[in-house]
Amino acid sequence: MLPLEVMITFSVAALVLALVPGPDNFYVLSVSALQGRVSGYCVILGLCTGLILHSVAVALGAAVIFQTSALAFTLLKYCGATYLVYLAWQTFRSRGEGGGCVSVPRARLRSLYTRGILMNISNPKVSLFFLAFLPQFADPARGSIPLQIVLLGGLFILSTILVFGAIASLAGAAGACLGRRPGLYAITRNMAALVFLALAARLITAQR
Repeated sequence: MLPLEVMITFSVAALVLALVPGPDNFYVLSVSALQGRVSGYCVILGLCTGLILHSVAVALGAAVIFQTSALAFTLLKYCGATYLVYLAWQTFRSRGEGGGCVSVPRARLRSLYTRGILMNISNPKVSLFFLAFLPQFADPARGSIPLQIVLLGGLFILSTILVFGAIASLAGAAGACLGRRPGLYAITRNMAALVFLALAARLITAQR
């Protein structure tokens, strides 16, 4: 249903957007560096699950609620900021060792997957971005708009996996060096916590 030129243009745009610094890719970077690339991959799966929900919400028109309702936007914004503060606290308290091949318990991996979902869906700016971005590449002449939106969301998720996967792999390799340098590991952990606090402050001041 989507012409090849539309798919290519959209995919290139999605790849560029995935590289723009934000809460999601920074979280992948910090988790991968501090806990290993496998942990980073689990976060990516969680984030992409959240993107699936955003894509479906846009396709069904649910995201319009956050565009038209100041109360809904504000509530979700504060929930997202609170969760970022929680992640900052968890990062500051972490005492694990970095490393690209660290063995992580399954319970921890499930927790990281869940965190990825919560972090993504609690950010109303993602819903509004999808609402503004995806429909630009849909055309009623090509058939069902909701189906086109879902397909575009799938392409965006694929681009996210490629970019975030590369970030996780590189950060995981760097994390192996951090694991052998406790002082540097502690500095990196504390910097990550501070960045999460800064991202929470930025989300609090975000406008629709």
